[in-house]
Amino acid sequence: MAADIDIQGVGHWFKGAGKPVLAGIDAHISRGEMIALVGRSGCGKSTLLHILAGLVQPAVGSVRIGGMPVCEPSPKWNLMFQQASLYPWMTVAANAGLGLTFARRAAREIAEIVDGVLEMVGLADLAGADVQTLSGGQQQRVALARSLATQPDVLLLDEPFSALDAFTRAALQDELVDIVKRLGLTVVLVTHDIDEAALMADRVFVMNGEPGRIAAEVPIGMPRPRERTSHSFLAAKGLIMSRFETTLCRK
Repeated sequence: MAADIDIQGVGHWFKGAGKPVLAGIDAHISRGEMIALVGRSGCGKSTLLHILAGLVQPAVGSVRIGGMPVCEPSPKWNLMFQQASLYPWMTVAANAGLGLTFARRAAREIAEIVDGVLEMVGLADLAGADVQTLSGGQQQRVALARSLATQPDVLLLDEPFSALDAFTRAALQDELVDIVKRLGLTVVLVTHDIDEAALMADRVFVMNGEPGRIAAEVPIGMPRPRERTSHSFLAAKGLIMSRFETTLCRK
């Protein structure tokens, strides 16, 4: 079941750094909503995502997911990285079920869940395959299956498709939107790709840096599925870009 996210007064700086990475981050993300974080490199997008994942504790402020304080990583708020980071000596199914194995779930239960998530991401016929034989897109599908297998409330995505070719990326974007909407998950996506933000998000948070802040919010009021060549899609892209350019001018 999806969970809402409350970010209150979050600021962060790293030890020895001359200035803060993040300051004054306040946001509410509703259950089942998909948010994209965009902004140029160094604006703190990934740091904020790592705070939401419990990998980094903010210097000030707090994050709550489903009313629970985020103090450490949890299978209920899973982070999927740009690289699939699969174990090469394990099969597709073993990699997909890794989180469940760490949680000491019963072997039969793991097998049932893994069968379901591999079917969901289109890899049911490759469950016993060596992950080293897979394409980049297939490996990212395994990583997505692994993230979904623990049945999270929130899925956090750190540029998960940026290393893929354009055709594979477009296919996975469409499929991921379909999956998370079907499951009702709350999603926060970090991306440099304005097209990806307009295609996938319900709202786009435009960040600027030094220190990183949410400088603008762009609602994407388009029904799904979204057509990449439609006038409304191109208008949404233009609005995101205009907000991005405005935030740069305000620095």
